[in-house]
Amino acid sequence: MEHSGDGSRFVLVAGTTETAQRDGISAAGADSELMVETPAADAELLTYGRPVRTEHVPVSPSGCPTPALVTRAVRELLGFEVTVVDGGLANPTAAPTVTVGAGVGRDIAEQDPVPTAYGAFEAARQFGRRLPADELWLAETIPGGTTTALGVLRALGEEAMVSSSLPANPTEQKQAAVETALEASSLAPGDASGDPKRAVRRMGDPVLATLAGLTAGAVETDTPVTLAGGTQQLAVAALVRHGGYEGRLGLATTQFVADDETADLRASAASLSLDVTVTDPGFAESDHVAMERFVAGEAKEGVGMGGALALADRAGIPMTDVRERFAAVYDDLLDSAVGASP
Repeated sequence: MEHSGDGSRFVLVAGTTETAQRDGISAAGADSELMVETPAADAELLTYGRPVRTEHVPVSPSGCPTPALVTRAVRELLGFEVTVVDGGLANPTAAPTVTVGAGVGRDIAEQDPVPTAYGAFEAARQFGRRLPADELWLAETIPGGTTTALGVLRALGEEAMVSSSLPANPTEQKQAAVETALEASSLAPGDASGDPKRAVRRMGDPVLATLAGLTAGAVETDTPVTLAGGTQQLAVAALVRHGGYEGRLGLATTQFVADDETADLRASAASLSLDVTVTDPGFAESDHVAMERFVAGEAKEGVGMGGALALADRAGIPMTDVRERFAAVYDDLLDSAVGASP
């Protein structure tokens, strides 16, 4: 792995929310049991290139591989520095992690789904202030995270709609979950406007609390921040904006999210004054099985895939090279899994 040497640090916040256990909410795992393992596995894949303590490479029920493999492929090409933050992991990971005191998120239909939100936000803010980097790229992995992101947006009074890891975005199901959660939290839409910690504690997940804290801490020290991801990062941006920060923030995502007609990413980003970078990896040009499901609308984003692609593009790396390395990472893992079978 070559080192980019440009002072870019990639921070992955990995965590869980019990909201993901709702049927039809997320495709970030082959089933509900394996879905709990996804964030820990994603952290290992990004750090080591393969599962270590976890036993499976996360795939959707239809076989779409985790976007972590794309981000790992770009890391192998660029060598950017990675830090993993435990944003409420349910299962342990072998990847070295920084702890900010985030506990596992409960289902958002509970009255207080993220009781550790305040502490995690503040600890992450202090870490973000001190983390050495010329620029930070902040990523996430949390199944069910678009639903909790929608909850936070509504609590803040924001009208943005979120995307989905599923080809058909279950927007009605997500909205119903959020309406139930608002009632459980005794909130009306907009009641937490200007009070981001309350919004994420009552309607969000621990990853959002951690990412918002990291962002706040970094911008306080004038470190450039790019939110690497999809519509979940809109909720992070909204939390930071409602916390009073009006400076420059970037959002780097994939063409798959930008093309999702159920979630108008560009309009929502504009309402939050985000500088948007959209990168197309050109998966439609490949007939490799690892890329077929992305083209069909699955996954779309995650584990900072859009940010990694933007870094590759900025460095002048052709997307052909990214696709070839992604395919090689996928094939290597598949061969290893076959070889390990009894």
